[in-house]
Amino acid sequence: MSPVSRPHRDGNASADGTIGRRFVGAVPIAAALWIGILGTTEAGAEFSVQAPLAVKSLLLDGAAAGSGHVAVGERGHIILSADGGSGWVQARVPTRVLLTAVHMHDELTGWAVGHDAIILRTTDGGTSWTTVHEAPEEDLPLLDVWFSDRLNGLAVGAYGYAVATADGGDSWTARTVSEDDYHLNALIPVEGEDAGPQLLYIAAEAGVIYRSEDGGETWQELPSPYAGSWFGGLALDGNQVLLTGLRGNLFRSEDRGDNWTRIPSGTQATLTDAVLLPSGAVIVTGLEGTVLTSHDGGRSVESTNLATRQGISTALPLAGGGVMLVGEFGVMRLGQDEGSSDAGSSP
Repeated sequence: MSPVSRPHRDGNASADGTIGRRFVGAVPIAAALWIGILGTTEAGAEFSVQAPLAVKSLLLDGAAAGSGHVAVGERGHIILSADGGSGWVQARVPTRVLLTAVHMHDELTGWAVGHDAIILRTTDGGTSWTTVHEAPEEDLPLLDVWFSDRLNGLAVGAYGYAVATADGGDSWTARTVSEDDYHLNALIPVEGEDAGPQLLYIAAEAGVIYRSEDGGETWQELPSPYAGSWFGGLALDGNQVLLTGLRGNLFRSEDRGDNWTRIPSGTQATLTDAVLLPSGAVIVTGLEGTVLTSHDGGRSVESTNLATRQGISTALPLAGGGVMLVGEFGVMRLGQDEGSSDAGSSP
């Protein structure tokens, strides 16, 4: 496998550096996989190094943990903030592999996934982690993870790889999404009362979209409006969903993905994810420092870019307004006007 966070087979991908559900350029990823100076070995496990600049290193995903936040990325780095991103501490993590996604069920319990099909679990809010699944011999990265409750979860990854648990991660079994081997880049759940019978989507490569109405037990492939890879999305309610893709492709459905409308994004940058803020605004993130803002449920967007033009993997809502960006720069807080930003302090 090439040294990338998420394998990718679209012919257009190399043109903009996109390599998976979120993003990342080849140089940071190569550094992420260079393990010659990383960590120490204890009881057979290779632990991530305690790095003073972990907060500024390549990070691919983040999640709220109660009133705090957790972010994951290169070299097994997991960092924690209890004050909205002003200060960060680094967790002790029993791996050096690239971590691609994290899901926190509540302020204490969560899971992170990454290369070597690793799945980590925390029960103390991210301070410490244990390995509950790994399969380095498979040479397959996991790319996203989601739990419907404390016990039932699903992790998906490259070449159609998927595993599920019904005991909080103590054991995992193979799950078939499709007979095809498309990379499964992102899980998009419908949260809250609109979830109904556990409605769930998968954004995959080659324009493939899957929908499940039973919490991931069975899947249906949906009609797709374009042939490029999807990297993320957002379910606004039980009917409305947004999907983000290559070269500024942004699509919206009002009928659970049966039909799609293209939303002009004003950018050719790959779009990586979308999040809903407490105010009702939608933030869409992307490469080249792209930040799209919508105040009408994703029907239209306004575009801006970070001055640094560094790629953004995702965004997390902050209490009191504003968002925390996660990406090539590590973590960064963006003000309520989506224009001013400041990097978080080092752990």
